[in-house]
Amino acid sequence: MSLLVNSTVDEWGGITYTPTAAGFTAIVLAILALMILGCGLFGQNQKLSTRQLSVSSLAIALGVITSMIELIHMPMGGSVTLFSMLFIALIGYWNGLRPGIMTAVAYGLLQMLINPYIISVPQMICDYLLAFGALGLSGLFRHSAHGLLKGYLAAVLGRYCFSVLSGWIFFGTYASDYGFRSAFLYSLAYNGAYLGLEALFTVILICIPNVQNALGYVRQFTADDAEDRNAASRHRIA
Repeated sequence: MSLLVNSTVDEWGGITYTPTAAGFTAIVLAILALMILGCGLFGQNQKLSTRQLSVSSLAIALGVITSMIELIHMPMGGSVTLFSMLFIALIGYWNGLRPGIMTAVAYGLLQMLINPYIISVPQMICDYLLAFGALGLSGLFRHSAHGLLKGYLAAVLGRYCFSVLSGWIFFGTYASDYGFRSAFLYSLAYNGAYLGLEALFTVILICIPNVQNALGYVRQFTADDAEDRNAASRHRIA
């Protein structure tokens, strides 16, 4: 384990782990493997088209960039960002559930690469793989009316559930510092504060007709079959 991570003491006196050069290399290889799997295994024809893969990669890049633009930073981690969750949720909405989850997990690994905070392997899995991977749940509503709005809310709710679980199990000892006797209620409130606020801002953005039209055009551009193109056309506002 020491080959992949170094242990450090954080500002609260807890032991955290950061990846070594070998650890960073392993994460990068895992991201590449996920992208290759997403390209080769999933999609209407059992693979993502070149356009889908290109647009998905661009969405991940925008998600990473906007995640660094923090409108509000929470004291124990987490922040209200410039719509970063939307860019990742769009991948599932455009391409479907399985490729959406696959690329969302890759995004979680990127976040671990950029800003790691690891206290244990279970916490790492919960915070980076499951919580961010849940943003791919937007693919559940790919063919639904108002699918983007429904999919985004499902994605945020999925991330919220795993973030609450992580906060309750791994960071519940800080509940008393914020006036909470229950670690579970503390995690509900803490994670709901920043995720809920960003979700509110994003829902307002999604409901703007010009934004819906623009995202509909992108989906139509990446669609790999007639059903997807027709669905994208129906979901645009005339």
